[in-house]
Amino acid sequence: MLERIARSGAPVKSQQKGEPDLTLAQKQAVLGGLYQSKPLVFLERFRAQIRSEDLPCFQHLAGGYEAEFYCREIRRAGAAGKRSGLTRIRNKRYAALQKLIQGGEYFSEDCMRSRDPLLYEQCIGQYLTDEEVLERGSRAGSEPGSLADLLLSSYQEGLIQRRLERQQEREAGAEEEEDEEEEEEDAPVLWEPGPEEKALLREEFLSRMHQRFLEGKDQDFNYSEVDENPDYDNLDIVTQDEEEKYFDEDSDEMEEMETQ
Repeated sequence: MLERIARSGAPVKSQQKGEPDLTLAQKQAVLGGLYQSKPLVFLERFRAQIRSEDLPCFQHLAGGYEAEFYCREIRRAGAAGKRSGLTRIRNKRYAALQKLIQGGEYFSEDCMRSRDPLLYEQCIGQYLTDEEVLERGSRAGSEPGSLADLLLSSYQEGLIQRRLERQQEREAGAEEEEDEEEEEEDAPVLWEPGPEEKALLREEFLSRMHQRFLEGKDQDFNYSEVDENPDYDNLDIVTQDEEEKYFDEDSDEMEEMETQ
């Protein structure tokens, strides 16, 4: 705390004109002395630089009206700053989402399938016809006759299948735990969706992949290139209505986002 305040540029001591600036160590010494001798004065003077996580340092002042007032101010400022930061990240990721949708392969069906093969299989893959499966396989290489492309396609498909198997194993384990105390039910009736149902399932898959990106759950994506990039502050958010399709103002999920 003392070092952060010393580095903040806030004046820590009155100085005469022409007097040399204090070094960082000198500023910290002045701040430490004030904190030890007059903690309430310290709290009042530097409350703009004190953070919510610093407040345990002032627990010994609890019960005093002035100390409680300053501590409330610090908590409110911290909460407002956190909301502002989350909003900026949210808007940046939404702008990046729009940019990725409009250009590039990141949100192509094949790339999304590789990121979450289980969700793809549940929403789309299991309902594909044999012809559609063959068509999907032909998209893997731009030159189907190239041996290198065929080998790469085979390798990538192997990775997807192994990831799918791991996801299925985890899901099966979770379902077994949930069903341990439930009575055995009749075997489910197989359902074959029509064209409209398939379109809705495809839209559901796409929407969930967009939401996954916005929540910072794409493990191979470098979110720092978006969250810390000032260029995304200047990109227009299309409309508030469109943004609200992906974000809920009262949701706690965005508060759990990690800047990766």
